[in-house]
Amino acid sequence: MKKRNLLYIAITTICVIAIVAGVYYQVFLSNPSENTESDQNNNINNENNEVDLEKVKEEFNSLFNNTFDAQGYDTSSIEKYIGLEEKDVVYTTQTVEEENEKYSLNIKLPVFNVRSEAGEEFNVTTQSIFANKAGDIINNSTIYTIYNLEYVAYLNENILSLVIKATLKEGDSPQRIIVQTYNYDIETKKKVTLNEILEAREIDKSEVNQKIEKQVTEASKQAEAIAEALAQTGQTIYKRDINNAMYVTDNVNYFFVGPEGQLYIIYPYGNSNYTSEMDIIKI
Repeated sequence: MKKRNLLYIAITTICVIAIVAGVYYQVFLSNPSENTESDQNNNINNENNEVDLEKVKEEFNSLFNNTFDAQGYDTSSIEKYIGLEEKDVVYTTQTVEEENEKYSLNIKLPVFNVRSEAGEEFNVTTQSIFANKAGDIINNSTIYTIYNLEYVAYLNENILSLVIKATLKEGDSPQRIIVQTYNYDIETKKKVTLNEILEAREIDKSEVNQKIEKQVTEASKQAEAIAEALAQTGQTIYKRDINNAMYVTDNVNYFFVGPEGQLYIIYPYGNSNYTSEMDIIKI
């Protein structure tokens, strides 16, 4: 019961912080300047260098250690929430580890400790997607549920990135992996799109789109082969629609800048389907 109350306190705290930050931003903060930072161009479409799709997934999964890594960059210009100035830019606001006959929870709930309109939006999203789900499991679960939540955050130059990953298994339903990413420009104090990062790094969007198409097509072929092998067992494999518009940089919703500036584009199909399938394109 004590842990349950602590979780609710954490959820309420995030809500209050988000609302206060929004009011503060509207009243006191002025519009920041636009980002003019540029980076080196990358050759991301080397046809002679075949990508091991599973190795990239393993690398991605190994990043989650529930910490913020500034990687030596200066964070002193980042405005934090009032009263949380001594906390890190991203930190664990609540830890819940509890198991009983109804559920197993292992949660490291992060807060985006950046005082801005974008920071408020990020924390509200975290609450609605992840914290509320934990509360629903505690209060309403009628089948045994396993829910694990972890995160990692990095600062690269002016780009602050946070990625949260949840693993959810409800009764006999297939396991889901749910991913949310936040990318924030500490200079402009605004959220950043994938295309803006590609433009800043002088990376050709057409090359990135070709790499996405190539790797998703390969993943689709592998999934179809597995589905055929499992056809008589009754098991199903998630099928990709490679013609979907989400496989274009203009429509990419999930990405982050990781260690040493490595760019990850993520297609977490479990966000809206009962599957653990993901495609991860590393730039």
